[in-house]
This record gives sequence, structure tokens and C-alpha cells, in this order.
Amino acid sequence: MTPSPSPALYVRLPNWVGDVCMSLPSLEALLATGLPVVACARPWARDLLAAYPLAGFVPMKGAWRADRAAVRNARRQAPLGRPLGLLLPDSLSSALVFRFAGIPCAGYRDDGRSLILRWPCAKPPGPLHAVQSWYHLTRRALAQWRLPEPPPQPADELRWQAAAAHEDEAARALAEAGLASGGFVLIAPTATGLHRGRVKVWPGFDSLTRSLQARGLTVAMSPPASERQAALDNAPTALLLPPLGLGAFAALTRRAALVICNDSGVSHLGAAAGARQITLFGVTDPARTGPWSNQAVRMGRMDAWPAAPDVLSTALDLLDTPPAA
Repeated sequence: MTPSPSPALYVRLPNWVGDVCMSLPSLEALLATGLPVVACARPWARDLLAAYPLAGFVPMKGAWRADRAAVRNARRQAPLGRPLGLLLPDSLSSALVFRFAGIPCAGYRDDGRSLILRWPCAKPPGPLHAVQSWYHLTRRALAQWRLPEPPPQPADELRWQAAAAHEDEAARALAEAGLASGGFVLIAPTATGLHRGRVKVWPGFDSLTRSLQARGLTVAMSPPASERQAALDNAPTALLLPPLGLGAFAALTRRAALVICNDSGVSHLGAAAGARQITLFGVTDPARTGPWSNQAVRMGRMDAWPAAPDVLSTALDLLDTPPAA
């Protein structure tokens, strides 16, 4: 009797930068099985995951018919064995993409898609951080597939892998700006979109920047090109670095003495890279989407931004304290 071929694991990653960072423990658990892993994600995630030993990367556009065709074509061009799918997003469209691309999949019961999933999973009771929620789903899927399971809980730090090109680009950007590693504070005074109709940007970046500069500290920022003007409006005196790819920017965060940012993709990139940071909350929930990091100080809460003097005081205390080894 011919043994059945080894499976290949197809994972649909989330659609936001911060969410992809928070799904890294799940991706690492899939890779630890030793089976081929194909990531299906937004095109920008390819750079962030450049150092990961993926068997393939399929860019997703967010239109289910086009995405279905992309996944199907990827399977035809690089047959890897019988497919098993894991859906981290809760959307119906993500389930339709894998279903009609011929991939039986596991995912949370949500958005009326239980009949489409081969292995529907109920969400665990009680509030969980996004890292824990996706990790729980991943463990359940691996158990259903009778594959090696990771430990019951994710590690308390993200462990993003940087490619050599990421480190080189970050070092080059600092050298061109005349900065040394550890010799600047990196701010990220922007955040795209609204959260329940509310702006996600802390209003005190300008005063904070000027206060730090008055103490002789260099404050820099490296916003994406699309957010350059907003960053200049919010912190006009900060040193403007060129925009970097996601991987290089993550590498940049850990070269800063301190990162100060909103609850945004920057916070999670910094957490993934192990950067020391202050994350500012005013409209989002730290327990659900805060940085998964022991190097992060969380200030503010869902309905109240922290006061500028408090942020300045905390930043100065951290800068006066040697970073943990």
C-alpha cells in the first residue's frame, strides 16, 4: 500500500501589519512541524517574512475571486503534497478563497462560515490577546491534523527573524543621517485609519519631541511615504529619515534608544524586533492589541490618552536606565 503523501500547510495571515506580527508565534508553530508552509498574505508581508523558511508566498489582494485564482495557480505551479489550510482571519471571504482553491481548512467559527470549514473551531471563552487567540487556533488545528503541537502558551516575547538585507538597510539609513545605534529616540507620530470613528494618534508628539530635543536628545522618525506629511504635521521638528521597508524599519526600531508610538503597526514591529518602547493608548484596548513584549511600557487606556508630562517623565526614566541584556 502506497503511503499518503506528506501534507503541505497553507496559512492565511491577517491583513494588517501589527496583526501579522502578532501571528508570528502561530507561523513559527507551523514551521516547527518540518512540513512545507506556504504563507498567503498581503504583498508587503513578503519583505517582513524574508528570513523565514517558507515553501512559498502567495500575495493576497483582498478580492476573493482574484485571491482564489492566486492560491490555485500557486498550487499548480509548485505542487507540495495534500494541502491543509489554516485561516487566521475570521472573514467569510478568506474561507471561500481556500475552499474554492481546493484547500480544506481550519478556522474560527465566525461570519457564517462554519459549513465552509473542514475543521471549525469555537473561540475560547473569556477575552484573549490576539497573540493568544491565534496561537490557540493554531494548536487546535495541529491537533486535528495529528501534527506536533507547540507548548500550551506562546512565549512572552515575539521573536521576529531579520534578514541580513534588513539589518544592512537600517544601518545604512542611520549612517546617512549621521546617527549611531542607541543614539536617538525613534517616534512614530502617525496611525492609519480610525478606530470606531476615533483618531488613533496621540496628540502630544510635537510637545514631546521639543521637550526631548531641549534636553539634547535626537528625535527621529521614518514614516512611510504615504504618511510623510502627517508625520511632519504632528512632529515638525523631528529628524526625518527616509521611508524603509517593513523589515528594515523593524531592524531600525531595535537600534533606537527608545521607540515612542501609538498602538499601531509600529508598536508591533518594535515588539517583534525586541525594541524598548512606550506605546500610547487612547482609543484601543491594551489587553487585546497591546505589544506582546516585556520591553514595552503601556501608557493610557481605551478612553483616555496619557498626559504629555507623564509620557516625557517615563521616557526620561527609561533613557536613564540601561536596557536589559
